[in-house]
Amino acid sequence: MIDLLKQLIATQSFSRQEDMTADIIEEVLRTAGRPVLRLGNNVVSIPERDARPLWLLNSHHDTVQPGGGWTHDPFMPTVIDGRLYGLGSNDAGGALVMMLAAYLHMSAQPDTPVQFAFAATAEEEVSGDGGMALLTREVFTTHPLSCALVGEPTQMQMAVAERGLMVLDCTWYGRTGHAARKEGINAIYAALADIEWFRTFQFADTNGDLGEVSMTVTQINAGTQHNVVPDVCTAVVDVRVPGSHTHEDVLAIIREHVSCDCQPRSMRLRSSAISLDHPLVQAGIALGMQTYASPTMSDQALLPVGVPSLKIGPGNSARSHTPDEWIGIDEVESGIATFIHLLEATMRSLQ
Repeated sequence: MIDLLKQLIATQSFSRQEDMTADIIEEVLRTAGRPVLRLGNNVVSIPERDARPLWLLNSHHDTVQPGGGWTHDPFMPTVIDGRLYGLGSNDAGGALVMMLAAYLHMSAQPDTPVQFAFAATAEEEVSGDGGMALLTREVFTTHPLSCALVGEPTQMQMAVAERGLMVLDCTWYGRTGHAARKEGINAIYAALADIEWFRTFQFADTNGDLGEVSMTVTQINAGTQHNVVPDVCTAVVDVRVPGSHTHEDVLAIIREHVSCDCQPRSMRLRSSAISLDHPLVQAGIALGMQTYASPTMSDQALLPVGVPSLKIGPGNSARSHTPDEWIGIDEVESGIATFIHLLEATMRSLQ
């Protein structure tokens, strides 16, 4: 698995350009004698179905493009003092090879209480329609899932909840005038009160296990030249929605309090969670793992609605999308062993 991770790092796999890493993963599965379904750049392995529940082991093989500041070649896997440097090593190569190793192990075990499927997905970094969303439409309608484990760097702790995302385009309107005479209606000034509301408002009835609703103004644009009062101001607001709220309810509350025209780009990136009483979570707690609500998103947001899901994997989310991204060799090795122990313990509890 370490050699495979190095091979994946050395192979460019930007979002929507993952065909070469998909080829590599497909070949590994075929060599191991597992069934393979290729949908675009997604690689899926699903056994012949029987009456047992189907659990998905998933991670993504696309990466962001490397930013500035790298001191190592992003596509040259380099090991220094036990750290494997390279683009996608931490997000989410370590988790991907962990999920693959666990799938090969668990699918070879006879008479497990559940069946296991594996999916290496594309377009996760852009929440694209050709990744998990495609599998949800084309595969998991005929092969319904009972549980999903999504591989991301969590330091092998259990992310039992993940907030959804709603991106808002907000527009304020005024009237142009000459700046020297303070004529017109300044759309920027009209936006100030709403921007402050986005910064300070706190939603009621939050659930600490699922995280809180957060709103962050991330982009703003207005004006055409220095001496003209702007008649339009636009802003983008990043809204993270926990499972204690729906996108629709949060949007309705926002529209009650702000004066701008507020339009969501999409409502499809939903929150996800798994009960603390789920046998998988209980097995993890018994192994000493901690639970937490994740502030970042993953392919969980595009899984079929209602499927309980857990996010877990080696590595640290703080290293993702950073120069000289790395993961510890020992993190991957111990992560694989710990994850297999987790699945085996869960299977014993279900028997």
